[in-house]
Amino acid sequence: MEGQDEVSAREQHFHSQVRESTICFLLFAILYVVSYFIITRYKRKSDEQEDEDAIVNRISLFLSTFTLAVSAGAVLLLPFSIISNEILLSFPQNYYIQWLNGSLIHGLWNLASLFSNLCLFVLMPFAFFFLESEGFAGLKKGIRARILETLVMLLLLALLILGIVWVASALIDNDAASMESLYDLWEFYLPYLYSCISLMGCLLLLLCTPVGLSRMFTVMGQLLVKPTILEDLDEQIYIITLEEEALQRRLNGLSSSVEYNIMELEQELENVKTLKTKLERRKKASAWERNLVYPAVMVLLLIETSISVLLVACNILCLLVDETAMPKGTRGPGIGNASLSTFGFVGAALEIILIFYLMVSSVVGFYSLRFFGNFTPKKDDTTMTKIIGNCVSILVLSSALPVMSRTLGITRFDLLGDFGRFNWLGNFYIVLSYNLLFAIVTTLCLVRKFTSAVREELFKALGLHKLHLPNTSRDSETAKPSVNGHQKAL
Repeated sequence: MEGQDEVSAREQHFHSQVRESTICFLLFAILYVVSYFIITRYKRKSDEQEDEDAIVNRISLFLSTFTLAVSAGAVLLLPFSIISNEILLSFPQNYYIQWLNGSLIHGLWNLASLFSNLCLFVLMPFAFFFLESEGFAGLKKGIRARILETLVMLLLLALLILGIVWVASALIDNDAASMESLYDLWEFYLPYLYSCISLMGCLLLLLCTPVGLSRMFTVMGQLLVKPTILEDLDEQIYIITLEEEALQRRLNGLSSSVEYNIMELEQELENVKTLKTKLERRKKASAWERNLVYPAVMVLLLIETSISVLLVACNILCLLVDETAMPKGTRGPGIGNASLSTFGFVGAALEIILIFYLMVSSVVGFYSLRFFGNFTPKKDDTTMTKIIGNCVSILVLSSALPVMSRTLGITRFDLLGDFGRFNWLGNFYIVLSYNLLFAIVTTLCLVRKFTSAVREELFKALGLHKLHLPNTSRDSETAKPSVNGHQKAL
């Protein structure tokens, strides 16, 4: 009888492993297909010849697609875990959700951590060096020579990074136990290195997210149709149509020898057509779209941003009075045993919305920074090197998003797998400083955003707008020099 029970337990364990592996494969396959379509939409169209460079580009494309799929999985993992916990609490005995268990969630977190390390330290450096390699001098040119050069460069890079981390960790924590642990490559070295990368990603999120939260109002204002208050769209369309016709006549009258003037006029004509399209779209929009959708979206963005700052402020107070509020505090009750939110399913839904909002804001803020402005991909005109840089950046941001959400108190979900092994999550001063900086910087960015119009008017009243200060950027965008050298403001 005991032998039959043991065999039955083995069969159940085998079937559960197969089921979890199938679910993980299907989820990743869906993310991979979506990532492939996204990258091919922005990738520069190259010749379809089956030469050496085409094969190298195709391999780099597959590796970049894999990395982007891992990034999407890291972003979706925390919301998926939160909603799975609430579903298991609501329907504990339902047969159709028995596959949704703690073992599957733990496995997904471990796979996300493993693939993040693999993409960050192996696949993306390999794709970059493989794309830039030409083969060592004296060897026969070909794919093998480029692979050999890539592997040598990867080995040198690994030695450099491991040496830097070894020296830095030895200087920071110079005791016998730490020195012995530095020689343990798999159990200490790689998790410690990934912990440093995670800290850098959280610092990058601390820089990008507040900027993105304030920038979201401008981005949504460009996507939506604004209300027409004290504006005559027909007059503006008439003026822009006259300007378009004038530029078209002047362009037709120029000879082909004046190449520079022709290119300048074509660019000016393209800008005028774009502005005319926007004005026509505003005119065709319904009254509901103009007067209801835009204010509702702006109010919704303001509410989400305010709730985020309020949650961070509450988390700061909890950190000061309760040790269990630390991200590396006591373990939770487990998946499906207790709700992670005080308000139950509604609170969990709010956490998921805020997590997605913070991720979108961080991406918007990342591309809004001047230092990363050149990384912005363009449709059908993005080089493979720039795609690799974008995939690495998004991977760092997405891997740090669950850590940032837990550190800021957006969610109380305890990080599972290797995501929860970061040493700096147990440092009270680092966590408290991170929360304080996020709250202060976000508040300052929002105040600067909503008071920019008042400051511009004050600068004009005091005559400081002639000094070309950064606050007068709006004037420089609305008043551009035309082709005849005069200023035109529409």
